[in-house]
Amino acid sequence: MDIFGIFGIFLLIIFIFMFFYFIPIQLWVTALASRVRVSLVSLIGMRLRKISPALIVNALINARKAGLDINTNQLETHYLAGGNVGRVVLAMIAADKAGIPLTFQRATAIDLAGRNVLDAVQTSVNPKVIDCPAQGKISAVAKDGIQLHARARVTVRANIERLVGGAVEETIIARVGEGIVSAIGSADSYKIVLENPDQISKKVLSRGLDSGTAFEILSIDIADVDVGKNIGAHLQADQAEADLKVAQAKAETRRAMAVAQEQEMHAKTQEMRAKVVEAESEIPLAISEAFKEGKLGVFDYYNLRNIQADTSMRQSLSREGGGEDKPEESK
Repeated sequence: MDIFGIFGIFLLIIFIFMFFYFIPIQLWVTALASRVRVSLVSLIGMRLRKISPALIVNALINARKAGLDINTNQLETHYLAGGNVGRVVLAMIAADKAGIPLTFQRATAIDLAGRNVLDAVQTSVNPKVIDCPAQGKISAVAKDGIQLHARARVTVRANIERLVGGAVEETIIARVGEGIVSAIGSADSYKIVLENPDQISKKVLSRGLDSGTAFEILSIDIADVDVGKNIGAHLQADQAEADLKVAQAKAETRRAMAVAQEQEMHAKTQEMRAKVVEAESEIPLAISEAFKEGKLGVFDYYNLRNIQADTSMRQSLSREGGGEDKPEESK
């Protein structure tokens, strides 16, 4: 065999491979056997548009067998938009069997929004339970100051109409937690909550916490309630301690002011004594001036000295008498 023959065989193999690649005969036969009309031209166009013909044809077969009116153009458009064609078709089949109204446009919109449309349909049929909170417990304080720790289980069902733009599970958990705290906080006593935990569920459920979310709350059940610390007593003790510190600070301020005032009075007393001593030091000068001016005679001067001596003697006698009376009083 010459080189031209080998080259011809090689070209024939390449042609056969490219023929079956661009014209998936086996896939066309499968669609035909499933009574789904798909032209070879459409299959070739899918290859040229870099769309998996097997994915589109299999999804179309599933949809037609389930009685859904979907064509290849819709599936190709959703595939090119980055959607999950297989999941959308399965979601529509599940919704149709469950009697849930779900159009192809809404299903593709939910899928392109990043939501799992199949999981949403399954949640609509089989509601799921959300733990609130996901870990730990919610702490709240009743009006009597007793702390309670609660844990709830929320049963929700997906709302297909609000899946696009609706809030997710975290919003449900946050709103239910807020409602539990509010319900416990409005209770007059923690004993009421322990006796009737269903009152919390009723109050929380009546607030319409599922508005604006992608879910519909079916029930809220309080799974566990525990008694915590006496927060009211702790707060009162802390307040009393704070009041005591404030009173001590005010008393210390008043004591400091009294000490300062006492020191000021001592200073004024010393000042007055200094003035008295100064005034007494001027008496001899005044007497001397009176002698010089003739306003005071010798007889007057000795009378003054006698009066001073009598006064001094009386003061000394009064001191001695006071000292003798003290022992007698003690006896």
